[in-house]
Amino acid sequence: MQSKVIGQTQSSGFQIGVRRTFDIPVEKAWDLIVSAEGVQLWLGQVDSVTWEKGQRYQSKDGISGEIRTINIHQNIRLTWKKANWDKPSTVQIRTIAKGSNQTTISFHQENLSGPDIREEMKLLWEDALSRLKTMI
Repeated sequence: MQSKVIGQTQSSGFQIGVRRTFDIPVEKAWDLIVSAEGVQLWLGQVDSVTWEKGQRYQSKDGISGEIRTINIHQNIRLTWKKANWDKPSTVQIRTIAKGSNQTTISFHQENLSGPDIREEMKLLWEDALSRLKTMI
């Protein structure tokens, strides 16, 4: 019997999720995530991103993809592919209100190709949340 590796799913490769709660209202958390400074923390340097379904993006670090879903103050779902990856993954960023003055920001990524990539992305998302905290 083969044991399951941490983060491995039955059908979509590997996944990772990280979250942190901040002492700000959901609207401010959302504005931070989609601001030029916030985007740079989790997506890298981009000339601009149009937050509309179907819009494509490309970072100067070689990350590319397409926005699949956007629900203001709730979530963004997009494809995410590094230049050296064989296939794109899917990232969902959520802002979850916890009362009127706290918000949980969550990054969830699936369709990752293996445990090494999962660990790399875990570190990236944890770092993005730490850096977002310094902006609050």
